Amino acid sequence: MANKLTKALIDKINQINLHFESSIEDWDLDNLDIKLTDEEGSFYQIRNLKTYKRDKERLTLVTARLDLEKNYKIIFAGTETPVYFGAVVRTDEFDTIFAYDGQLGALYSPQATNFKLWAPTASKVELIVFKNNQEEAPQLGTFTMNREENGVYSCLLNGNQNGLSYQYRVTFRDGTVNYTGDPYAKAVVVNGKRSVVLNPDEVKLKNFKRMPKFTNPVDAIIYELHTRDLSIAADSGIKNKGKFLGLIEEGTLNYKGKPTGLDYIKSLGVSHIQILPMFDYGSVDESKPDVPQFNWGYDPENYDSPEGSYSTDANNPQTRIIEMKQMIDGLHKQGLRVIMDVVYNHVFNAAKHAFHLTVPGYFFRYTRSGQLSNGTGCDNDTASERAMMRKYMIESLTYWTENFKLDGFRFDLMGIHDIETMNEIHAAIDEIDPSIIILGEGWDLNTALAEDKKAIQKNAVEMPRIAHFNDSIRDTAKGSVFYDDEPGFINGASRQEKLLLKNIMGGQDLDSKTYNFSGPDQVVQYLEAHDNYTLYDKLLLTNPDDDAETRRLRHLLGTSIPLLSQGIPFFHAGQEFMRTKDGVENSYKSPDSINEFDWNRPYEYPENVEFFRSLIKLRKSEPLFRLTTFDQINEHIHALQTKKKLIAYELEDDKVSYIVVLNALEKENKLEDTELKDYQVILSSHGKQDNSGIFQPISVTIMKKEK
Repeated sequence: MANKLTKALIDKINQINLHFESSIEDWDLDNLDIKLTDEEGSFYQIRNLKTYKRDKERLTLVTARLDLEKNYKIIFAGTETPVYFGAVVRTDEFDTIFAYDGQLGALYSPQATNFKLWAPTASKVELIVFKNNQEEAPQLGTFTMNREENGVYSCLLNGNQNGLSYQYRVTFRDGTVNYTGDPYAKAVVVNGKRSVVLNPDEVKLKNFKRMPKFTNPVDAIIYELHTRDLSIAADSGIKNKGKFLGLIEEGTLNYKGKPTGLDYIKSLGVSHIQILPMFDYGSVDESKPDVPQFNWGYDPENYDSPEGSYSTDANNPQTRIIEMKQMIDGLHKQGLRVIMDVVYNHVFNAAKHAFHLTVPGYFFRYTRSGQLSNGTGCDNDTASERAMMRKYMIESLTYWTENFKLDGFRFDLMGIHDIETMNEIHAAIDEIDPSIIILGEGWDLNTALAEDKKAIQKNAVEMPRIAHFNDSIRDTAKGSVFYDDEPGFINGASRQEKLLLKNIMGGQDLDSKTYNFSGPDQVVQYLEAHDNYTLYDKLLLTNPDDDAETRRLRHLLGTSIPLLSQGIPFFHAGQEFMRTKDGVENSYKSPDSINEFDWNRPYEYPENVEFFRSLIKLRKSEPLFRLTTFDQINEHIHALQTKKKLIAYELEDDKVSYIVVLNALEKENKLEDTELKDYQVILSSHGKQDNSGIFQPISVTIMKKEK
């Protein structure tokens, strides 16, 4: 029999898949001479052999439950073939045997550092230490680590190891040798390829504390920005351009002497600053700070260390940590809370990431055919449902919460994660501060996870107090993000009024096949984020013949809608001054010239900025605009009109009544069957508006009546 056995993989706790060089479909399995033995020479009963029509080179061997701590081999045709770990690493049994609940990483004390790495499928792990923490430092020594319970390898180095640079050499039974940084590292060298021992006391800030507990998520007004965007422009007036510290500089002015940066943001009245990824990511060369480089940062490298390019010295592992803390502390002192954008759903390069290099095949999802699942569109999906990935996420998030005093987390592509993990994350964070806001993209993505387990909008009711970006209000208001020239309510579409009002009233009664929110605190109301076209650029595509004033009014109408909606209003930084990216839809790696703030633009469109401020003041001062339950919304808000491109609704209690009128018509529009004589106009996007019931073209009007 010339057919050669090429590999043998344990794919289930009692199954080994044998892969042959050519087809075995004509073999007589009852008389096949094949044996399974372990490293001690004991033979195991083979209970069944089966072949597959679709994979004619594969034979499955079924035996008793295997001991995954042992080594096995197959004896076939006079040849011994070692048995290696296969898909068994992705089974519940594997987690039951190897999941570890202790601390991992470089556990520092002044007397000694204990290095602990979870690598249950490895046959040998060595700790390599380096002379210094420079990127090209020579090796200083190598230490063989001890295998302990649950597949954890450890090595104790006596003495004060603070600042020691290290990596692991992980050897597997098939001869594969991987060099990797520590997935649990809290500090890294420039570009993050090696890890650094960190003394936590040396990166502590004096009097760095959490802000007082926040009231309710619907009281938040979230303003999303990118660290580099805010300050990199030549006329930002900010010295630490593109850095963490640039965000907290005060008194900065543009060339015309107008406020920029922190002073400008404070003037808006927003409550939370949401910052695009700040962890160490892979697409920017940190060793070249003087070379213009840009990326949004959705390409994780080291989850628990800040991004070095945002620090003033990426070569010093401590600087990035201290400066990120200084930024958060500085924002807190100005009354601004900080939400961190986190990206646990995929990594920059799965094959080169520490997850894969330490435990191949475990931390990622795979399709039935054995390919990496790709619901993220980034060539890999992490597997939050596995015990050690779930543990990793929880411990990483609690580390950021405790040490960096963060006020919220925004989950990129949250629909990749599973419900149980998201709820356990919330429970862990609640123990630190139950007012921390958790929000994410609950899109239903094609990942290898059952739909009823996905953390998606449809399952929102199973994840209390976790908020989801509401794409229904986004697309109903301005048109689909998937069709460039498709309009919505504000830019010409008809018959959008009723659906938009449902969204304004907290996303109730939307299509149950997609949405199932339990309350307004689960609904992030937005029209623009860093993704897709800015609202201004979208309007250029949908209404190319508009004059500048018409476009300004459409934009103002759209930007007003989230602040007048029940839920959590969210804005992309610069949306209030009609930010443009020159028509670039996906600017994730575009140059600064596309992404930077134009600090003249807020003063070119002062009417829009001032109206934005006025709506924020109104929302903060009047609880009717931020009700906390659907029952309250249904009791206090009533539709007045949803037709003829006009939406009007009343918010009232026993003391006051407000009427909000949104007119998307390009000419005057009439509110029918509503008596307005006792109302006063308190805000109008046209400046002047009476209570006649005739409303200006493309306008926002808010009227008030005391009872």
